[in-house]
This record gives sequence, structure tokens and C-alpha cells, in this order.
Amino acid sequence: MIGKTHARRLREIYRSAGWPCQDLVEIELLAAGLLERVRAASGHETLRVTDAGIRLLAETLQGNRAARSEHEALVQQVALEMARAGRVVWTGLSLRAQVPGPAPEDPPQWCIAMPDVFSIRNTTVEAYVEPVVHEIKVRRADLLGDLKKPAKRTAYLDLGGACWYVLGNDARGRPVGQPDEIPPECGVMWLQEGQLSVARPAPRRPVERLPFAVWLELAKRTPHAVDGGDQAPLADLSGDAPPADTGG
Repeated sequence: MIGKTHARRLREIYRSAGWPCQDLVEIELLAAGLLERVRAASGHETLRVTDAGIRLLAETLQGNRAARSEHEALVQQVALEMARAGRVVWTGLSLRAQVPGPAPEDPPQWCIAMPDVFSIRNTTVEAYVEPVVHEIKVRRADLLGDLKKPAKRTAYLDLGGACWYVLGNDARGRPVGQPDEIPPECGVMWLQEGQLSVARPAPRRPVERLPFAVWLELAKRTPHAVDGGDQAPLADLSGDAPPADTGG
């Protein structure tokens, strides 16, 4: 069966001189007619992507673009909802976070976390910022792969007082995952008739202050703007008291 590993190898060969690896992936690509062997006058053998391989690469590219477009649309929807709820929102961040070491006795390690949506309350009281991470998933395979990375969730929880998985829908309009598949330390939101709804609340933990490195990164980025002139209620924007749980 031709999968992601084969498509990745095809792209690598297409961009390179085509030197053979002589492994099982290459054998399967040759047998499928996606690669062919080319012998130079010197006797050296290289690989060439066939017309069928080019068509497969083009189809993969279109599928990846569609997935990125769907993912970005849901990212923007979540960001807009958080901004309308009176939060300050960023997308596309790279933030330093701490995760446990490989062994229990090892010290914590630093890693780079890239949350799809990161937001804080619009407040002047640092203890009330309530940072929240939203991780967007629009493909089931992507979700299942992500669930195998506990260190990634640990990094998000280190950054935020709450972490949410936001699940898109598949081609039949069904959520790409179910709440009981998501670890209990994270909340779950999903799309219902195009609207975001809470499938399971996210546990909250107090965050008294954000690390200076996070503040510095936020200061270098432009927050997400609220479109259409919509204004959040003044009570949500005051920031003088912790808000009700609205999924943000």
C-alpha cells in the first residue's frame, strides 16, 4: 500500500539526483511503477520519478493544501471566538516550555511548543491572565499521531492554565475524534453545524505568572484582531475578576 512514507520518498527523489537507497520503500515504489531505474553511460544507476509518480505527487500536494486550508479556517474560527470573548489571541507562536526529563530523576527539559491558538485574558492583573492553548485537529490520522506525543501536551499545559483539543469534521460531517479518546487533562471542543461547542470542559489550573520569555515572544507578535466590528461585552474586557468558563 502506498502511503505517506512513499510519497515523502518520491518527493525526496524528485528533488535530488535520484541515488538509490535500495530499501523496502524503494522496492515498493519501483513495483508500483512510480519510480524507474535509469542507467547512465558510465554504468551508474539512478532513480527517476515516472509520470505516474508525478501524478501521485500532484494529488498528494492538492490533498495537503486542502488539509492546510481546512486547518487554517478552524484556527481562525477559534481565534475569532476567543477574541470576541474578550481575550488577547495569537496564532503561529513558537514558545519555550518545560517537559519532564527522560527519567523521573532527570531535571526538566526545555522544548519549543507551537500551539495553534494561544490566548490570555485582557487584564492588567497578572494573576488573572489565564493562558489557554487550543490545538486544532481536522484529520483523524493527525489526531491519533498527536495523541501518541504526551510530551507535547505536557508542554502545552506548562504554557497554559488549560489546554483544549478542537476537533474538525471528516468528509461525512462526523468529528474526527471523540471526547473519551482525548486525555482527561485536556478539554474537547468540536464543530456542530459550523459552530464551536464544548464537548468536555478543560480542567483549569492556576497560573500566577507567565515566564518572561513567553511575555517577550508575545510582545514581538501582533495579536489576532476581531473582524466585523463586533465588540465583546464590557464585563468580559474589564479583567478585574476571573471570568465564567466559556471554553476560552
